[in-house]
Amino acid sequence: MATDVSAPKLGGKGEPKRRLWYAQLWIQVLVGMIAGILLGIFDPSIGARMEPLGDAFIKAIRMLIGPIIFCTLVHGIARMVNVARVGRVALKAIVYFEVLTTIALIVSLAAVNLWQPGRGMNVNIHDLDTSAVQTYITHAGSTGVTQFLMNVIPRTFVGAFTEGNVLQVLLISVLCAFGLVAAGERGKPVVDFIEAANKMLFAIVDIVMWTAPVGAFGAIAFAVAKFGAGSLVSLGKLLGGFYVTCLIFIFAVLWPVAAWCGFSLPKLIRYIREELLIVLATTSSETVLPQLMEKLEKLGCEETVVGLVIPTGYSFNLDGTCLYLSTASVFLAQATNTHLTILQQLGLLAVLLLSSKGAAGVTGAAFVVLAATIASTGIIPVASIALILGIHRLMSEGLTPTNVIGNAVATIVVAKWERSLDEERLHAALDARVETVMPVAHA
Repeated sequence: MATDVSAPKLGGKGEPKRRLWYAQLWIQVLVGMIAGILLGIFDPSIGARMEPLGDAFIKAIRMLIGPIIFCTLVHGIARMVNVARVGRVALKAIVYFEVLTTIALIVSLAAVNLWQPGRGMNVNIHDLDTSAVQTYITHAGSTGVTQFLMNVIPRTFVGAFTEGNVLQVLLISVLCAFGLVAAGERGKPVVDFIEAANKMLFAIVDIVMWTAPVGAFGAIAFAVAKFGAGSLVSLGKLLGGFYVTCLIFIFAVLWPVAAWCGFSLPKLIRYIREELLIVLATTSSETVLPQLMEKLEKLGCEETVVGLVIPTGYSFNLDGTCLYLSTASVFLAQATNTHLTILQQLGLLAVLLLSSKGAAGVTGAAFVVLAATIASTGIIPVASIALILGIHRLMSEGLTPTNVIGNAVATIVVAKWERSLDEERLHAALDARVETVMPVAHA
């Protein structure tokens, strides 16, 4: 793996020599975010023009995601002695994902019913301007379970990488890995080449990550300039309640899970603080997928487990997205005076368990899936989603960090469950006794 760009160098006596505080990437990202907020507040016209900076950073990272998943997973599986472990790891991950996303939906349904952010708004659907959401309503019918499963199979081999669908890349990677295993010694040169390519790709990620402060500056300046004060005031109760719900899920659900597995969640959050700041600014969890995979390997998780759990988790373990979908759905019902019985809310929960899996590989993912979910229930007016279009990006600043933390915890849990976790290395890294470690040996 490539060396972490923010990792300190070793001193003359072998002790870690920390970088100056202002040279650490997370500090620079934080400064970029603060500068973006100030620009968006004091000069919104210029702030709105900073959007290309954030978009360019996101595009630069996204172009690397497919090749990195492919190289990491193919190399990991091809080097395994027991290939049957791949299915076992995937099954354990799916079971964990389903349990946690169900809990996320239950937590958010309970919170939004107690908080009732839409109560008293008395919105008349006929008074809403729905022109801005017609595109989302049109696409609402294309995110069903059958379509989702069909989308896992790419049209062409190369198409898996060009379309940006993580599950398609995952499928191609597993098939290629099994092909190399079947090829035996004749496939070894290809495996060695993929290993070298993987190191090259992570070196490129390190280079691109140096532009993260600029990307964060542009993304947050645009968000504040375009969606700032007005949206926050008009729908502040919904935003505040949603952020609190995300924190409740992180510290009341994920923290006990982490403690049960023997590691500290606050220390893990500190360890991935750079990634969390980046997704907070860009509202895209994809921007940190390569870095997150690298850091989890450095924590002591086996390469194959990381290569399977993280990409799969980006489709099946979107805890923050589940919190968003259920909160937004019930809020829209409250705002439009649409009464939902307990049975109807349980039915909504069942639909969300399926529809949330369709958030992967869809443009405007969470918002499109929200429209699809509401349309499928036939109870809440679909046009009501116009109410939250203006603050969708602001809500994304809560759901994306939750997704990243949830997938980081999931990877460690599955690695320990599979006995593919170097716990000594995990605790050493989280306690900051070591800054850069090599990936674990493959079983």
